[in-house]
Amino acid sequence: MGPDSNFEAPPVGMPTTKTPVGWRELEREELVMRMNKIFGLLCVFVFAACAMMTWASTPVGVTPTLIGRGTYDAFKVKANNDAFEFKAVVKPEVDMVVRTHAYAPGGSTGWHTHPGPVFITVTEGEVTFYEADDPTCTPRVVREGQGYVDTGRGHIGRNETGNPAKDVAVIIAPVGRPFRDELPAPGLYCPF
Repeated sequence: MGPDSNFEAPPVGMPTTKTPVGWRELEREELVMRMNKIFGLLCVFVFAACAMMTWASTPVGVTPTLIGRGTYDAFKVKANNDAFEFKAVVKPEVDMVVRTHAYAPGGSTGWHTHPGPVFITVTEGEVTFYEADDPTCTPRVVREGQGYVDTGRGHIGRNETGNPAKDVAVIIAPVGRPFRDELPAPGLYCPF
């Protein structure tokens, strides 16, 4: 046996310097350690995702229907007449999302926020809204033909009657981005 009897050639692609015979065992140990780290991170990610889904307040008994979504260039409008005053400034461009919501008796939107204001018109029945930041959890009942302006800071819409209800919502959102984020349930000040 020559002086190189304790060494073997590394696999193709490995450095050509001579490597001790135990290189395969070291490589396997390193691979197992890396796989354990990846598996551990994957477990943490899956656990966090499950916790977030459990933590979030998702809609129940509410069926949304998208009517349309359109992008508006930046604008500034003002109406000032004998009947009302209205101002709106938008920059840069925004999306306007129009949806209807059909509420089954007892249905709920779940606690959520929006990136901007939402203009809601109840078209059938009545929907009761609660604001996430209201320490008194005061209900705001909106009946057919009435409107409600959601500031976007966080709220829930509930059909607390035994009859179906519907609304139409116009949501202002960043272009191409989500227009709703979930909040935890129960609400900070409300028991639901």
